[in-house]
Amino acid sequence: MVQLALLITNKHRLLSVAAILDVFESVNRFYESNGESRFFDIKLFTLATESPGVMTFGNHQLQPVRMAEQQDLILIPAFSATDTNEAVQENRSLIPWLQQQYQKGAEIASFCTGAFLLAATGLLNGKSATTHVNATANFAAAFPAVRLYGDAIVTDEAGIYTSGGATSSFHLMLHLIKLYCGREVTIHIAKLFAIDMDREQQAYFGTFQPPQNHGDNLVTMAQKRIEDAYQEVSTIEEMIQDIPASRRNVVRRFKLATGVTPIEYLQKTRIEAAKKLLEQTDQSVLEVMLNSGYNDLKAFRQLFKKSAGMTPKSYREKFNAGRMESVGYARK
Repeated sequence: MVQLALLITNKHRLLSVAAILDVFESVNRFYESNGESRFFDIKLFTLATESPGVMTFGNHQLQPVRMAEQQDLILIPAFSATDTNEAVQENRSLIPWLQQQYQKGAEIASFCTGAFLLAATGLLNGKSATTHVNATANFAAAFPAVRLYGDAIVTDEAGIYTSGGATSSFHLMLHLIKLYCGREVTIHIAKLFAIDMDREQQAYFGTFQPPQNHGDNLVTMAQKRIEDAYQEVSTIEEMIQDIPASRRNVVRRFKLATGVTPIEYLQKTRIEAAKKLLEQTDQSVLEVMLNSGYNDLKAFRQLFKKSAGMTPKSYREKFNAGRMESVGYARK
């Protein structure tokens, strides 16, 4: 029986823990329904120091991690906290245990922003990883030694696994089930939870959320200039017009505060505007292009696909509000 440890971390996301438990318990029920023994021995571990049996989580007893024996597979759920650095700090005492478990042969998987804790162990250094698409900038800044693939749904390298955000977690669970249990069980679970197995990337779920609380008033002025006039401005000189600083100084401070250059910021702002038009209006792709500040249809399509992971037409088909109301829903 595979020893599976689910960490109930401080500031864990309840939905992440519940989904993991539901999926792996369903795997066990599949084996039991076929007259076989449960495949996973699922145990829940916490940082708390109380004795075993004192705490419970659903039908499971929570055990102090200090009492955990060697595990085969360790799962780190997503964090509920928006401040992932703070969440990592509150779970730092798990780091030596994770390192020791991996060195002794355990495999480790993190879901969504749980990758921040996994990366803090150093075990991801030089390896591939992903996380929630909106957390990639913070992750890259905090862990430059990790090879981050922000658009990836799942990564798998040297017995360490990570997943993208939210529902991408189900794809990592399917990947693990396939590795441990085989294709038949994987397909059963995919059908049971209605999981599309062919998702290739998560870029189209991303939203450009530039930092606004960096404290640099000059950069804030430049950001506002871009956001208010993204349809008209196209050069750095136009972006920093009326800002009391040299071009070189503005560009340096802008990159430091936001993580991107002013030109990159302009492109991301325009693409975000195009996404909203595709989601909320019936404008043609040509109209969307013009209203988001572009004038070359071929270049617009290329830039949009590079940023969103799909063409403008495909994006509209997937996310347009009017289309979502008419497809896949039964209403009385």
